Amino acid sequence: MSRIKVMVVDDSAVIRQVFTRIINQDSQLELVAAVNDPILALNRMKVMMPDVIVLDVEMPKMDGLTFLKLIMNDNPLPVVMCSTLTEKGSKTTMQAIADGAVDFITKPKLGARGYLEESSAMLADVIKSAASANVGKLKKNATLMSDSEKIETLLSKNEVLLEKSASSMMRTTDRIIAIGTSTGGTQALELVLSQLPKNAPGLVIVQHMPEKFTAAFAARLDSVCQIKVKEAENGDRVLQGQALIAPGSHHMKLNRSGARYFVELKDGPLVSRHRPSVDVLFRSTAKIAGKNAVGIIMTGMGSDGASGMLEMHDAGAFTIAQDEASSVVYGMPKEAVKCGAVDRIVSLGEIPVEICTFGE
Repeated sequence: MSRIKVMVVDDSAVIRQVFTRIINQDSQLELVAAVNDPILALNRMKVMMPDVIVLDVEMPKMDGLTFLKLIMNDNPLPVVMCSTLTEKGSKTTMQAIADGAVDFITKPKLGARGYLEESSAMLADVIKSAASANVGKLKKNATLMSDSEKIETLLSKNEVLLEKSASSMMRTTDRIIAIGTSTGGTQALELVLSQLPKNAPGLVIVQHMPEKFTAAFAARLDSVCQIKVKEAENGDRVLQGQALIAPGSHHMKLNRSGARYFVELKDGPLVSRHRPSVDVLFRSTAKIAGKNAVGIIMTGMGSDGASGMLEMHDAGAFTIAQDEASSVVYGMPKEAVKCGAVDRIVSLGEIPVEICTFGE
């Protein structure tokens, strides 16, 4: 089996050294170049085309976003952004994801060497996950999102839902939509949530993402959606017409008080190698909502969510997996299907209709 060829583009010599060490220590990875600016990277790519590029944002001669757009226009391949754990870094990273980056790696402003070395196994996994991503699916999904008729087409299929009184907006929901996703999920979630009408069922979502980045991601989604999207806070109620996204540093669980559903945020160890974990959300949804819930597992690397979805299925919830043809990485959905947790397999474009017609 041939090794995954990796190019690192970062103007920090320290960061290049750390990534060189991490890549050289992994038998599945091969470093083909570690350069300090995109111009040098372009020259190296003429000699040896990498399978994955790890790309910094702020660099001399050409910034990372400009280089990313060049790659996606001329010769699309998986790109992992390397971004600082700051508000500015998170907003820039969200733009990079929108422009075609598959995933991102975070680094603090201070102590980056120690942070990255401690996270070496995780960083290697991110690179391997990116290598398995189908970049063509990202471009196809972006085309779907640019379709000006997407919302009108969906709404025409949900006339019963839309005929309900506007006074029902943001009321207590009796139906729960729980969604879990990872690699490729930021773009997939934007496509799904931007198609939902204002009175869609309440949603609780885990997207694998670090602290600070989920707030920027939620804000971006809120700006393009008819429903309200926010980073969850402890005790937030699950309301019709609203999506709550688990913050990057906490597990999110569903709970209930009388007729009201709300979320609890918890610290604690990684579950299924993640915090937040899809399994944690799905297991609590199975226990608290049962047959009043829909579980949806979408594009992502690994198996997080599969066992939790099986618990939802066994509790009477309706369970859905994104199909392989529309997934950037068909890992999490595949594992859920394999263990018998899935009632229906659908394309990404069909998921909004499934959400809106739940319970009809």
